[in-house]
Amino acid sequence: MRILALDHGAVRTGVAVSDETATLARPLTVIDRVETKAGFAALLALLGSEAPACVVVGLPVSLDGREHAQARRARAFAARLAAALDLPVELYDERFTSRLADQRGGQAARDARAAATLLEDYLRTIGDRQP
Repeated sequence: MRILALDHGAVRTGVAVSDETATLARPLTVIDRVETKAGFAALLALLGSEAPACVVVGLPVSLDGREHAQARRARAFAARLAAALDLPVELYDERFTSRLADQRGGQAARDARAAATLLEDYLRTIGDRQP
């Protein structure tokens, strides 16, 4: 089961994808301005070519657990995406993903690495739920 993760942002959205076993995550790309018609179309085209079983959208939650404007935008984006797709779209806490991506480094764009960090954490979580 391939899973795709999005580190949603107003300007850039990082994209990462898992392998078929939902074990490994790798940064894929960055899509500019997914809130625009062209950006959303580019994302939908990418989703069509990657054919994930589900999409995980990062939910930016503050350290105290509260949600602010950016979290509301992520929720609205996830709802728009879910309406456009015939597959599950889940929200997942993305606290510290950009910071961890910076610490790890790598050749991929920062936003794509942040999406991969988000996806790695999500994959660990779903792995812990399996018998």
